[in-house]
Amino acid sequence: MPRTAFARSALTQFASAFEGNFKATEPLAEQLLNVARPRMMSTVARTEGSGLLRMMGPGSAMLAQRSTVLGGASAIAKSCGCPCGRVACMGACSTTGASVRHLHAHPNPPSDPEQALEYLREGNKRFVSNKPHDQHPTRNLDRVKATAGGQKPFAAFLSCADSRVPVEIIFDQGFGDVFVTRVAGNIVTNEITASLEFGTAVLGSKVLMVLGHSACGAVAATMAGAAVPGVISSLYYSISPACKKAKAGDVDAAIAENVRVQMEQLKVSPVLQGLVKEGKLKIVGGVYDLATGKVTEIA
Repeated sequence: MPRTAFARSALTQFASAFEGNFKATEPLAEQLLNVARPRMMSTVARTEGSGLLRMMGPGSAMLAQRSTVLGGASAIAKSCGCPCGRVACMGACSTTGASVRHLHAHPNPPSDPEQALEYLREGNKRFVSNKPHDQHPTRNLDRVKATAGGQKPFAAFLSCADSRVPVEIIFDQGFGDVFVTRVAGNIVTNEITASLEFGTAVLGSKVLMVLGHSACGAVAATMAGAAVPGVISSLYYSISPACKKAKAGDVDAAIAENVRVQMEQLKVSPVLQGLVKEGKLKIVGGVYDLATGKVTEIA
């Protein structure tokens, strides 16, 4: 099967899997393909025998399990645990008896991506000034119980796994407010992309932040080419483009550049790209200062 035809077929089936949520048809699949084509360049290929769909983008290779592309949405819908049983909900509501009550994690849900980003800015300011909400409206047992049946986060994150960077705390948010993925070096992988597509396209997060931090060990090790045990060095592949762009030895510059590189990798996603184009999502970057607690936005 020709490469473009295979990509169109995969995206058509992907859209069909979501039809209960998006009422997707062939035109939507075609739209997704048109969005993806510029960044997929000319190298969409099927890896025979491995069950993988390979999409080569600028500076990286992305591998997606065909089973995820073709049937993942339906599987998530069936296993999300939402008692309402509606594919369109996919965990974004809670049910009491026959009534369905959609949850909004924030007391005043942001109306657009810019307001969602402003909520994060305000939260970090409260954290830095050591003046968090005295009685946080979404950080108590009542909120735990309220969100047990579903979630409606207003923001999504790709953050480093460093134990000193607890996203909910540094942005003064609570249960159900933010959808967080974490991995050493805050790098984009297929699993990370899939998770963030779910957090935005399905759960409705309006802002997606790639969050790096000062003194990042993963970036420093990559820049130094340090010998590390096990498969830790596998992180180097995704971080090295940023290190090459930064001045030799300038770890701080490499950390900021790595945030930019990972932001660009996320923008390869047709799903995320489509949400941005429709004005439903804003993808931003930031660097957290371990010494001050302040998050500086990265352009």
